[in-house]
Amino acid sequence: MGRAGEGEEDGLPLFETRVGKKSRVAYRIFGITVFIGICMIWVYRLTHIPTAEQGRWAWIGMFMAELWFGFYWIITLSVRLNVTYRYPFKHRLITRYGDKLPAVDIFVCTADPKIEPPTMVINTVLSVMSYNYPPEKLSIYLSDDGGSEFTFYALMEASQFSKLWIPFCKKFRVEPRSPAAYFSQNFNQQNPKLAEEWLATKKLYEDMKFRIEAATEKGRLSKEVKDQHKGFLEWNSQVTKQDHQSIVQILIDGRKPSAVDDDGHQLPTLVYLAREKRPQCPHNFKAGSMNALIRVSSEISNAPIILNLDCDMYSNDSDAIKEALCFFMDEKHGHKTSYVQHPQSYNNITKNDIYSNVASTTNLIELAGIDGYNAALYCGTGCFHRRESLCGLKYSENYRGELKNSVCDTKKDRTVHELEQGSKILANCSYEKGTQWGKEMGLMYGCPVEDIITGLTIQCRGWKPVYYYPETRKAFLGIAPTTLDQALVQHKRWSEGMFQIFLSKYCPFIYGHGKIKLGAQMGYCVYLLWAPCSFPTLYYVTIPSICLLRGVALFPEVSSLWFLPFAYVYLARNACSIAESLTCGDTLKAWCNSQRIWLIRRTASYTFAFIDTITRQLGLSQTAFAITAKVVDEDLSKRYEQEMLEFGSSSVMFDIIATLAVLNLFSFVGGIVKFSLVRGLIPQIVLCWLVVVVNVPVYQALFVRNDKGRFPFSVVVKSIVVASLTCMMSVY
Repeated sequence: MGRAGEGEEDGLPLFETRVGKKSRVAYRIFGITVFIGICMIWVYRLTHIPTAEQGRWAWIGMFMAELWFGFYWIITLSVRLNVTYRYPFKHRLITRYGDKLPAVDIFVCTADPKIEPPTMVINTVLSVMSYNYPPEKLSIYLSDDGGSEFTFYALMEASQFSKLWIPFCKKFRVEPRSPAAYFSQNFNQQNPKLAEEWLATKKLYEDMKFRIEAATEKGRLSKEVKDQHKGFLEWNSQVTKQDHQSIVQILIDGRKPSAVDDDGHQLPTLVYLAREKRPQCPHNFKAGSMNALIRVSSEISNAPIILNLDCDMYSNDSDAIKEALCFFMDEKHGHKTSYVQHPQSYNNITKNDIYSNVASTTNLIELAGIDGYNAALYCGTGCFHRRESLCGLKYSENYRGELKNSVCDTKKDRTVHELEQGSKILANCSYEKGTQWGKEMGLMYGCPVEDIITGLTIQCRGWKPVYYYPETRKAFLGIAPTTLDQALVQHKRWSEGMFQIFLSKYCPFIYGHGKIKLGAQMGYCVYLLWAPCSFPTLYYVTIPSICLLRGVALFPEVSSLWFLPFAYVYLARNACSIAESLTCGDTLKAWCNSQRIWLIRRTASYTFAFIDTITRQLGLSQTAFAITAKVVDEDLSKRYEQEMLEFGSSSVMFDIIATLAVLNLFSFVGGIVKFSLVRGLIPQIVLCWLVVVVNVPVYQALFVRNDKGRFPFSVVVKSIVVASLTCMMSVY
């Protein structure tokens, strides 16, 4: 009977795909009714164009904005019609393949030791070194684009600490396996053996952390430290962040019998890489770093599966590799899979997600909907890749995709020194000249969001990616921005890069035509068109307010039947948005916060992203890459935990946010006065009131708060002056 059961188990798939059929029907009915409402609004605008004295041009502008909103809404609806979820069966994988699981190379990328502290970096490294996976099949590569000896020192310390940390994790089944995250949890354990080892391990971790932070603060390493490893000879007075030779150091050689932990078990391979940087050579930011990692890893381990992580995204599930392999090793569909993308999740989110970092509906509905068209987005971190698809291989029907290591025997016999020297050549600036790297191989160059464009090119080569949102335990957790400035800069970079894709030859409607489904093309454009959403939104929150002061009505009277489509579309879309948000686990206040951040992003981040993209297309500026800082002070952390928006810096984006808020406040007050004269202004007064309600935290930061998170005085003055002048000009 047992053998018969095993035979039945052998024939079962390694993952299951479920499509939300009930939600699909509901969205279609909802979509039809809202689309009818939108069409009625367009008809009203076309059939009721006023005279020039009654605000014709403002009316036409409203029509253009509403045309855009309707078009963009159709795009967002498309991804909701095919929401698909994946469910792997790792127990079947283990039963079926056991010790035949493929090797995995893990890439961790860091760029600046000041913005991304070395202690944070090594916590990510230690978390992936401790995976519940055969260590001889794991190779971890740290790419240090900062070329910092302090990051190298931290990694050296981590390599020693891993000999204790890995057996501790596996002995007590520790989760998560990032020391910082694990030791920050409340410890309440009755097992005296665990309590004793917990205290001892924590002390060793704290000692290591102190040594690393002390060395970083001093800005130098002692001779005793440098004598511990030959790798420190790579750094001299001529080495700078932007000007240094290739540095490759194998800190743990997993091939050697001597590379064992304190319990005598094999350790995974651990490699430090700082690719060559020269001022006269373009380094292509993270894409260049990833491509150097692909080549260097091919020389040392050449695993068929690659996991890439940002340095602030530690592993939160020790079985994440096995779950991902279910999609690659499924007998029926596995050979078609190019990559498995996990959502970006964070461990420092407040209860009501004040900056809307979690993006629950994006992760649980939109990205899952795009996956329904076999077009999961590659988001740059938390992604498992098939090496062949990442290196430019086109999928064909006769491809079977066996996941075997291809490191030849001659390479296995090479010494560490030989591997390091051979790998350095692959990380040189000159290596890519005259090759297809950055064009047809590896990550694509020339775009700030190299991940999105790379995923698109892989899909257009015939591969089928997978988006996987774990139901129980999130595979990776990172650090979300804790200030509004950081959040806006991050979204400016994302929206700028994605709009750049839309305007390039890689536009999904052009590049993906005939290669990916129409629904997938539209799904990509949900994000590629963030930047153009800025101007219709700016128009909608300024012109109705200004016209309100002039007594010019831009909407039908409440008593008119034409008011019904406006009311229905607004109420239906918001009701649907609230339902989605609550279904995805958000609170009602979190939804309100998301609406505020949605407005702020569109009027600030996306506006500058649009302008910068256009100037770049005209050749007036060059691509820049901004790294989000991961270090915050204590006062800022307290305000973040209290869910207070942080405005404590002088930024042009803050000038726009404050000015729009003050303008709508003045217009709302003026509109109440006008109401007795012109009854048709009620919809505009309501619209103005909604903008005022959304901006309550902005008014607090302008006029009430006294902490460092309030607006600088210069921003307060500028916003009041500009808003006042605008109001006076509109009236007089």
